[in-house]
Amino acid sequence: MNFITLTLTLIFVAIPLILSKTFKLGLEKDTIIATVRSIIQLLAVGYILQFVFDAEHMIYIVLMVLLMIAAATQNARKKGVSIKGITWKLVVTFIFVEVLTQGILLGLDITPPTAQYIIPISGMVIGNSMVLGILFLNRFTSEMESRQEETELILSLGGTPKQAVHSQLTTSIQASTIPTIESQKTIGLVQLPGMMSGQIIAGADPVQAVMFQLLILFLLLTTTVVTSIMLGYLSYPTLFNQRMQFLDDHLKNLD
Repeated sequence: MNFITLTLTLIFVAIPLILSKTFKLGLEKDTIIATVRSIIQLLAVGYILQFVFDAEHMIYIVLMVLLMIAAATQNARKKGVSIKGITWKLVVTFIFVEVLTQGILLGLDITPPTAQYIIPISGMVIGNSMVLGILFLNRFTSEMESRQEETELILSLGGTPKQAVHSQLTTSIQASTIPTIESQKTIGLVQLPGMMSGQIIAGADPVQAVMFQLLILFLLLTTTVVTSIMLGYLSYPTLFNQRMQFLDDHLKNLD
């Protein structure tokens, strides 16, 4: 693919723009912004990755991963600004998930310790963790706001903060993991994953492409559950004071 054929693919941007204008959906501005940002960001990253792959130096790999974590944190924190200290909670979660997954992959020699493997896999792991973090925070804050009376009732009856938020926490974790788990149930039947399809288009052996895709699917499953649980158990204590009283005003304050 060259820049001419890339330009032709903008027809897939024009279609939703026309539909949005026709049905007055109001999606034109966000669609254009998203398109421009994706073009600039991906082209820039493409040149950066080319440099990093050629250099093959660990310091560049670490810097790329840190950049991903910083960007993911900045984006995800917008959905959790009502939770005190959400920024560092997200950073700790993303770093833990990255260290856990890469530690297993490299420690068991599943993938080689090269930029060609570490950076793309890290991008998928951190990106998935970011999306799951957003889903969890959005649902958790909503659950806490809507079930405030239930929380205070449990506390008044002698329950601990953990007992008071157990139901909300469990519901939020389950809700945030549903998309990942459900998509894996129909993988290969309803959809062919983009990475696997890309490898096949590039000429890779289909069986090898499937095996590598399975690795990513299992990896993302761990990312999904660990992210939701970590964020949940890091977040809920900040909603209570030392006397185990619910601080409902923290749901309205900014980080």
